[in-house]
Amino acid sequence: MSAAAILHTSMSRSDWLSALAVIVIWGLNFVVMKLGLQTLSPMVLGALRFMAASLPFVLWVRPPKMPWGYVVAYGLAQGLGQFGLLFLGLRLGMTAGMASVVIQTQAFFTLILAVSLLGERAKASQWWGLVLAFGGLIVIATGHGEGALQMTLAGFVLTLGAAFMWAVSNMIVRKASRMAPGYQPLPFIVWSSLVPIVPFWLLAWLQEGGAGIVLQLQAADGKALFAVVYLALLATVLAYSLWTRLLQRHSAARVAPYSLLVPVVGLVTAMLVLGEQPTAGQWLGTAAVIAGMLVNQFGSRLRWHKPASVR
Repeated sequence: MSAAAILHTSMSRSDWLSALAVIVIWGLNFVVMKLGLQTLSPMVLGALRFMAASLPFVLWVRPPKMPWGYVVAYGLAQGLGQFGLLFLGLRLGMTAGMASVVIQTQAFFTLILAVSLLGERAKASQWWGLVLAFGGLIVIATGHGEGALQMTLAGFVLTLGAAFMWAVSNMIVRKASRMAPGYQPLPFIVWSSLVPIVPFWLLAWLQEGGAGIVLQLQAADGKALFAVVYLALLATVLAYSLWTRLLQRHSAARVAPYSLLVPVVGLVTAMLVLGEQPTAGQWLGTAAVIAGMLVNQFGSRLRWHKPASVR
């Protein structure tokens, strides 16, 4: 079956289960990041995450069969770009719950980039759904504050930048799928995870110095270790392998909006574990984001049909 034919198939049961697994893993992801950042700096956490996601596997996972440029580009965009900005945003006052919502602007960026750069087509309902969700994000952005457990403007902007880098990484996956159709996601994720390790350590050294890094590693507790393992094995190796597989089988415009369900898990988990309490405006904005996802995915099915007996 050709790559074009694959992209026109419907979502199978396996695809739905993969999407559900990704939603749950990534929804819990934001609280785990917050726990890890209580002990580790953003750059050190990033370095450890990608070390754990790559070094234990490169000895037995063969390199992906594709041009190395895609592997390096994905590692920089998804690893250093997305998570460097996201970790920094969480450290600078972005709440875990709102981060799980704001990061979903990747769906807007993905749709725009897929249409403009890859020539993919989008339905009118997809555009309207993203407009609705974007309005919800604007409402969320206006509800920033500076107190404890409040989303800061700096955190919001950095998380928005992380969402854009996620969309860029989605484009790299789609381009790689065209250049090397049928490549295996796991080797791609494992070997691309090698790429951001050195840049993360260099940034950590520039920001904190060698002594600061050593002190962090010595002070790392059980929560930090749990965060590194969860982020590396579940959120990176497993979830991104599943996500990459979905992007191989279906168009970016079709797959990306499923991540808009991540905030449902993220918000509830942040409330239960961290005690975060979104404002009324943030709840309203979140509802608009979820509604936008539903319109994006299912709006084309909501059509008015004139009965045959009416003339």
